[in-house]
Amino acid sequence: MTSVYKETLSSLKFDFFSTAGEWHDHLLEDILIAKKSIFIEIYRFRDDTVGRKFLSALSKKCKQGIDVLMIVDSWGTNVPETFFNPIKKHGGKVIFYEKLKFTWDFIASNHERNHRKIVVIDDNISHVGSANITEYSKNWRESIVRMEGKIAPVLKKMILNYAHNANNQFYKQNQYKKIVKFQDFLIIQDFPSIYQQKIKSHYERIIKKAKKEVAIISPYFLPGYKLRRLLAMVAQKSININIYIPNHSDVKMVDYLRDKYLGVLHRSGIKIWFYNGDNLHAKILMIDGKKYVFGSSNFDYRSFRYMHEIMIQGQNQILGGFIQEFIDETQKKCSPFDYLKWKKRSQVSKIIGWILLPFRHFF
Repeated sequence: MTSVYKETLSSLKFDFFSTAGEWHDHLLEDILIAKKSIFIEIYRFRDDTVGRKFLSALSKKCKQGIDVLMIVDSWGTNVPETFFNPIKKHGGKVIFYEKLKFTWDFIASNHERNHRKIVVIDDNISHVGSANITEYSKNWRESIVRMEGKIAPVLKKMILNYAHNANNQFYKQNQYKKIVKFQDFLIIQDFPSIYQQKIKSHYERIIKKAKKEVAIISPYFLPGYKLRRLLAMVAQKSININIYIPNHSDVKMVDYLRDKYLGVLHRSGIKIWFYNGDNLHAKILMIDGKKYVFGSSNFDYRSFRYMHEIMIQGQNQILGGFIQEFIDETQKKCSPFDYLKWKKRSQVSKIIGWILLPFRHFF
């Protein structure tokens, strides 16, 4: 199966990328042909071979007079601000979201992060998905959708609003959390909030309406009690629920916490699949093989409560078919959850899971 799909719907053309490396190559092509503007909002941009390649390309576009704006997260993009001097000295703008505060409560003070991944070029090309701009993750299995057409100005406006207001407390208010409708798509923005979690609430609504099946792909699977109970209730209605997670994610502590809940979910009739290839980092929800949601949010406490995220829901049959094929191909590289093996897991793993439980909101 090729991991790049192309199709046109009304005023939109879609490409789908299933690895970060492949997406990097196509994104660089888009950057190099940019004529007016390049807006990038990304969680992780590293000083490595991939990051330096993008830095060089963006610097060249700045020299050509192209309007370049970047928003990076200070935690995810752990580089000095001088790293981006080649962009800034030629007129580009780089904004670091929430610089780290070195206080006694370091983790709590720095926990709200910008996890969104959006690129808009020339008011015509846009990229939204799960991947970062780093060397170490280039072989990970990801979910990135490239779109050509009039959705780009909509996403550009969201980036500009964020650039102007994200570090201001008022930007977390409800007026900035409205779901935006564009053609067949709903664009859901989420901002840190313990009490109002737009993406989580939206997931709950559409999962409740499932008639036949629910598929969830997430690298970090830590849903809260309410979501776990909902999934169990839906599964007990003979609705087929499949959850795809990496065999071993890049955050071992999350795996210990995740594993604690898997047996209970399995007993509820939920099918759990472990991906055996390179890290599974895609973020997808599919309902009844028709309605899909893709973007930056993980299926966990941290994304729902503490992160700035963006997810896009659609029902177009062609793009939905691409995503369903991606899910089917993912399953081919998976092993089913082994309940007996889970029961016999080491006492050390169980103890670590219990120790980490009070801190589950931070993973």
